[in-house]
Amino acid sequence: MGTEATRAGHWHPRLIEAAAALNENRLDVAERLLKPHLQDDPFDVRAIRMLAELAARIGRLKDSETLLRRALEIDPNFTAARANLAMVLGRLGRPSEALGLLDEIFEAEPDRVGHLNLKAATLGRLGDFEQALELYRQVLDRAPNQPRVLMSYGHMLKTVGRLDEAIAAYRRAIELNPALGEVWWSLANLKTVRFSEGDIAAMEQALGRSDLRDDDRFHVEFALAKAHHDLGRSDTAFAHLEAGNRLRRKYHPFNAGHLSQLVDRSIELFTAEVLKSPGGSPAPDPIFIVGMPRAGSTLVEQILSSHSLVEGTSELPDMPAIARGRGNYPTSAVGLSVEERKEAGEEYLKRSAVQRRTDRPFFVDKLPNNWTFVPFIQLVLPNAKIIDARRHPLGCCFSNYRQHFARGQDFTYDLEDLGRYYSDYVRLMAHVDNVLPGRVHRVIYERMVDDTEREIRALLDYCGLEFEPACLSFYETDRAVRTPSSEQVRRPIYRDATEEWISYEPHLGPLKEALGPVLNAYPDAPVTF
Repeated sequence: MGTEATRAGHWHPRLIEAAAALNENRLDVAERLLKPHLQDDPFDVRAIRMLAELAARIGRLKDSETLLRRALEIDPNFTAARANLAMVLGRLGRPSEALGLLDEIFEAEPDRVGHLNLKAATLGRLGDFEQALELYRQVLDRAPNQPRVLMSYGHMLKTVGRLDEAIAAYRRAIELNPALGEVWWSLANLKTVRFSEGDIAAMEQALGRSDLRDDDRFHVEFALAKAHHDLGRSDTAFAHLEAGNRLRRKYHPFNAGHLSQLVDRSIELFTAEVLKSPGGSPAPDPIFIVGMPRAGSTLVEQILSSHSLVEGTSELPDMPAIARGRGNYPTSAVGLSVEERKEAGEEYLKRSAVQRRTDRPFFVDKLPNNWTFVPFIQLVLPNAKIIDARRHPLGCCFSNYRQHFARGQDFTYDLEDLGRYYSDYVRLMAHVDNVLPGRVHRVIYERMVDDTEREIRALLDYCGLEFEPACLSFYETDRAVRTPSSEQVRRPIYRDATEEWISYEPHLGPLKEALGPVLNAYPDAPVTF
């Protein structure tokens, strides 16, 4: 019944109701309708696609991919499912696969504006920013009053450093839809924009709407926190942060115990003998910057990519995918043969090559979360450089609490989770220091602020690079930057951000307690945890 009904255009009443629930972001209602419907009719591709959309909205992207592939197995001509799959693959960090699907999508539906928008976003993920901007312009020529397209266009303009145009695009999107929370947060996330009292009133009005979707609501909460922070109203700012993080955590809970177990197991398995054993790809090309988000990784990348021999890419998802794709990490890693370790290293180089745009011999992968895979990096790419960007635990963790991440950083929505995460990160890196002294170069953010040239020279020396003056004037580079720090690293180093947490200290008790001995030992690791 399902496929034939779909092709004939018939809609089951439950599907009509589920579609309305999805449109209103009533995800629990949609799920209650879709699952029994699919038990009755497991071949209804429209229902499968809706369930995939629901899974994507709550962050279960792999489940969404599986469902969409199932829909396309049943109906290979279901172009809407193929477009959804391309979008999900892009969000999973596999934009080259998404781009391959787009040729089929355009062949089936060449005139759909939405497909142009999807291709622009995909090209942006692949680093083809100018082509992506041109596609966005084509979309806006045909549909000039689409706030979400204007928002995506603003994101791309921000990435390439065209800040005034990005702000104009965001402001136009707000004119069209003042309740679109992500646009308010996008303005806040520029770090250089200060909101007016009129902006604050408009955001408060949006929060007062009974029909405001949760994803718009938490974006507005984070943006209001930024607005009040800039005005020195720390208590009000923290109240909005608490509300935004609480709502975000509702959809993206984090299990700190699982991470602690991963670190325990890694420390047990990755002994000096294991990590010093021969194997892996001998390529020296990658420079990994690891650590906590908001600890200076983008700054370090910007400094290195200002060197004539180093290319900056972005936060590449490849190393975690390769490590986890070989079984139950970390147990699977120590069981790899010499040849398998070499194959894993070469697979990383092949996958990361998609992001490279120059023939410079070295490139930077600045995915902070790669700290959990530092031992794996040693096993598969023993000649790669590894830089640990570290910042004061209170300043770093609170900066994460203030920053709304689109995805992938679920530990940032709770102060206790943040403290435990930071502590586990320090614990694993201390183990690596103990078993492989000098293998990892540490950049302490506050030291970089205090004596920038000395720290840059030490960084370049570790990487085996000659000093170049351009690395001191890193903020003058015009390269694209795709992280929340994109505008901050286009300015000289400044001290203000290192002390922002102080005015919020009365609220940081749970964070301090969770950090434990790590807090007092900084910038060193505690002798015992």
